[in-house]
Amino acid sequence: MSSRPENAVALVTGASKGIGAAIARALAADGWAVAVNYRSGEAAAAALVERIAADGGRAAAIRGDVTNGAVSLLAQASEALGGGPVLGLVNNAGVTRDGLALQLSDDDWDTVIATNLSPAFRLTRDALKTMVRARYGRVVNIASVVGPRANVGQSNYAAAKAGLIGLTKTLAAEVARRGVTINAVAPGFIATDMTAELAIDEIVKAIPARRQGTPEEVAAAVRFLASDDAGYVTGTTLYVDGGMSA
Repeated sequence: MSSRPENAVALVTGASKGIGAAIARALAADGWAVAVNYRSGEAAAAALVERIAADGGRAAAIRGDVTNGAVSLLAQASEALGGGPVLGLVNNAGVTRDGLALQLSDDDWDTVIATNLSPAFRLTRDALKTMVRARYGRVVNIASVVGPRANVGQSNYAAAKAGLIGLTKTLAAEVARRGVTINAVAPGFIATDMTAELAIDEIVKAIPARRQGTPEEVAAAVRFLASDDAGYVTGTTLYVDGGMSA
């Protein structure tokens, strides 16, 4: 078992707000130099970088659409943070295009798969080249409780998140001997901008904990899986859902 190199960089996709921002802060607090990826939230990403710096961490904002090329994002992350190797990767970027399957368009399906699933494979595949050489790496995929659990109106999202869980298991087995761990975190109903307009009072009735989760609770799970303490944890999915998957 090896320890994380001091100059290791962690790339968090879709990190300008919500769960991604909380993850970036948690990893920075744990000593990672963090690349905060965003597509359109430039001001929010810049504010997050300033907050991390104020807390004593290192971070840089990098703009890029995860659907447009993994290699460039990884290179940007390394360059923006002094050339250190990208040995941490959190595939968090995602979108929703909800609707019943009978009404779901091809574009709605393709957009969700192309954003939530395919970039995670490409980024992980390309990041593994560096991780395997370093004999150290941490990949965490942000899945969802709806991956293994039906949620009416989200067949595209559920398929993408179930795919992430399957991808996690298989890739983890392929590189386990190389000091690289690959895990997933599956959030349940988390209080973010994406859920703010939903019928919260009704939804929490179906959650054993009877409340929403927070981005920070998801980030704590990611922080553990990205740490040296989790060196013998790989190929698993950690549910942060208040008991929804029980």
